[in-house]
Amino acid sequence: MEKPKENIDEYIAGFPEDVQQKLQLVRATIRAAAPDAEEAIKYAIPTFILNGNLVHFGGFKNHIGFYPAPQGLEEFKEELSGYKGAKGSVQFPLDEPMPLDLITKIVKFRVQKNLEKAKKKK
Repeated sequence: MEKPKENIDEYIAGFPEDVQQKLQLVRATIRAAAPDAEEAIKYAIPTFILNGNLVHFGGFKNHIGFYPAPQGLEEFKEELSGYKGAKGSVQFPLDEPMPLDLITKIVKFRVQKNLEKAKKKK
């Protein structure tokens, strides 16, 4: 069994070059939308953390999985309707351009929700 990746650079390095480029693009988009978030590997995939898990993403054979939690998908379900997905995930096909504007909007929405949640806890 392959040992788990320790950071996002290691994770991305395990993919073919064309997929690496798309994963780096998604990572940079999330980083720009949530500059205060920390990077980690959780559930064996790249994760951004800001007052709890913000979003996860991961590379697969035919798509990049994006996991903004169910509320992040619910809020944007019309814009995401062209993509496959499940309750807390959406699949962006590798043979299509990554929807970076949509990823940005979803991440900013999740940042706002996590910050609101943190304020309520105080």
